Amino acid sequence: MSTHDWRKSSYSAEANACLYVSAPDSATIRLRESDEPDTILTTTPTALAALIHSAKAGRLDRLGEG
Repeated sequence: MSTHDWRKSSYSAEANACLYVSAPDSATIRLRESDEPDTILTTTPTALAALIHSAKAGRLDRLGEG
């Protein structure tokens, strides 16, 4: 696993269900979960902002339904 400065999400209350975020540069954001710390999702700030905006707007509430 790489040695980035990981920050724990303030919404992650439980020790075994934490989301960690790292921004090694201005064009990259990395996400990982405490249960699988070697699995890292890499994205851009723009793509992550679009995902968060869609989730807040409820557009992902029925994702996967028929």
